[in-house]
Amino acid sequence: MSLVDFIKGSYIEFKDKVEWPKWPELQSSTIVVTVSTVLLAIFVFGVDSLFSKSIANILSLFINLFN
Repeated sequence: MSLVDFIKGSYIEFKDKVEWPKWPELQSSTIVVTVSTVLLAIFVFGVDSLFSKSIANILSLFINLFN
């Protein structure tokens, strides 16, 4: 199989056999992904802040313990 045959076959596959999403379906999927990404970012920020403050408190406790 040559490279030209592969490219022709790929083109036919994409053009005739792939079912591309319709515009409303694409919009709703984009909204779901965007909302999920924002929620995940807020969650990660919260967990990161909590761990950061916890580690700072633990370190200050050990520093004060040895002073």
